[in-house]
Amino acid sequence: MRHLAPSLLLSLAPLFAFANGEASEKEIAKQCVLNELAAGDEHQTLAEVKKKCIQIADMEKMSAIDKRLIREKVTTNNPNVITPHKRNYILPITYMDRPKNTPAANDPNLKGAPLDDFEAKFQLSLKVPLYQNKSDLDQAFFFGFTLQSYWQLYNNDISSPFRETNYQPEIFWMNLLDDENRLWGDEMGIAVGFEHQSNGRNIPLSRSWNRIYANLFWEHNGLVFSFKPWYRIPEEEKRNPEDPTGDDNPDIHEYMGHFEFASVYRYEEHEFTIMLRNNLKSDNKGAVQLDWSFPAWGRLRGYAQYYNGYGESLIDYNQHIERFGVGILLTDFL
Repeated sequence: MRHLAPSLLLSLAPLFAFANGEASEKEIAKQCVLNELAAGDEHQTLAEVKKKCIQIADMEKMSAIDKRLIREKVTTNNPNVITPHKRNYILPITYMDRPKNTPAANDPNLKGAPLDDFEAKFQLSLKVPLYQNKSDLDQAFFFGFTLQSYWQLYNNDISSPFRETNYQPEIFWMNLLDDENRLWGDEMGIAVGFEHQSNGRNIPLSRSWNRIYANLFWEHNGLVFSFKPWYRIPEEEKRNPEDPTGDDNPDIHEYMGHFEFASVYRYEEHEFTIMLRNNLKSDNKGAVQLDWSFPAWGRLRGYAQYYNGYGESLIDYNQHIERFGVGILLTDFL
């Protein structure tokens, strides 16, 4: 950068603290300047950097969606920062109520021992921008990856194995709509993508599916909504149950449903979420999940999660599960 002396970076560096979700207007402006120094356009002037970062940090005029996206934008070019995608959390204690004779219970790695109703659950989710139009920062292509794992932490009879891990890579385009293109609400955007989800297991415990989705999200008076319908990409039928090719779970859409609707609300330092899925049939199969995050210490937040329905994990997608867990949240939605 031509017009910024190295001493400026040295003088400001100790001030650039940027806690996820809790940054003030001043902190966001400082983080923006630091990232422009480290990885921005080397041909921009000090005046251009100042103008850009002041606009980014004008928090009073921003919706909750805007604030989330701005926190991501100011760290996009920083090679030492991983951008969160969905929630990142650790639930060291969860209790699940479910049928005892499930595919997971028949896993040969469990050596016939019964599953423990208490287990740990965690989720790691990140995304990386693949392409962003410099003339329109509200549009970008992303690669996302989410890992969700279920750990029989307290089951010493079988050496506390990981019961199930689901892997979900996806690629998507996201666009935050301009004021004149919004249908309703204070803010609106859309994401269109392709995602694959599997548990990485061999036959007969292999589970996977592919889908194309569109996710419409909007905000009204601080309440954020998301409506995500999808289309499952068909697979060939298996010739026999031991066939490694073909569809491992042809009826998964009957339990996972055809859409996901969610709503998020942040009240002071507390964030509440409800998620609903449904197959839109008379049997009314689907799921509901309730989340509550609250201040704990530092950048860590307390987290409570309740799940009731089908499709929590791929191995038991066709089993009704009820689970409650408490733990620590690393990154939130808003």
